[in-house]
Amino acid sequence: MLFKIYGLGRSIYRLHNWREAHRFVVFIGRALINYSAVKRMYNWFGEEEQRRQILEGNAFLIEQATRAFFYKGSTFSERENLICRHIGFLQKRLNLEWAYRLAIHYARYTIWQSQDEGLNWQTQLTMEPGQRKEGLLSVMMLLDNRPLYQIIFWFNENQKKEESLWIGAMQGPNMEDAKEIIKEITKRSYRYRTKNLILYMTMAVARAFNVKHIYAVSNNGYYAMNHVRRDRKLKTDFGAFWEEVGGGLTDDERFYEIPLVEPRKSMEEVPTRKRAVYRKRFAFQDDVDAQIAENLRKIMTVKED
Repeated sequence: MLFKIYGLGRSIYRLHNWREAHRFVVFIGRALINYSAVKRMYNWFGEEEQRRQILEGNAFLIEQATRAFFYKGSTFSERENLICRHIGFLQKRLNLEWAYRLAIHYARYTIWQSQDEGLNWQTQLTMEPGQRKEGLLSVMMLLDNRPLYQIIFWFNENQKKEESLWIGAMQGPNMEDAKEIIKEITKRSYRYRTKNLILYMTMAVARAFNVKHIYAVSNNGYYAMNHVRRDRKLKTDFGAFWEEVGGGLTDDERFYEIPLVEPRKSMEEVPTRKRAVYRKRFAFQDDVDAQIAENLRKIMTVKED
């Protein structure tokens, strides 16, 4: 088993780089400290052929379990269960090809495409190595292949053993012209804020996967606390946004529960002067729902237990 752990580390880190070599040594040390748990996790992946292939394609899954990722105060046992349940969930819901491709990362599966001609605006299920601190998969909105907004998440059960989607982080654009781009996209979505839209799309993904709940990390639950400035003020107030969209704190103050369906105003509640815009926005949202449901249906196998 020690040789296998060493091999996993070699496949993760570029040992010719001294920083990577240092991380490799740290990984080996953490793996040895949690040897029995790492062995159990490694054996779980080896129990069937597809899981073995997934680990060969994404050895970071073991590394993630050895580090304090996903949410504040997570234990090795919790991370082990989280990772294994997420992989098992993908295997249960998706066909063989996409369960594998979305588990090893680097794959991109388009779940929504703008209907505007000449506008390369779409949303994909994907995952990038730099996101593995906050989750195992992401809903990523792109414009001309540049990320605008993304929600990073994983699938896992809640305390009642109900399958749920857990949001580890939400990230906005990191580009010089971000304000102008977001302004244009907000206009294209009929004054629907982009961060609300990425959450709306994540809700649609959750419903397509037939989960029972959506949870999201709170200000107290974010694993790295790098959203807090030196003066202890928040750069990003996760809690304020989750509450704005109808979420509420759970018994565990590290998480909010978010609605599976965004509440929608009736036309009687909308001022007359704004009704034309709202009709277009609702039609736009309906298209988002329909595209995501249909595109995910194409790669799914089992939808119900």
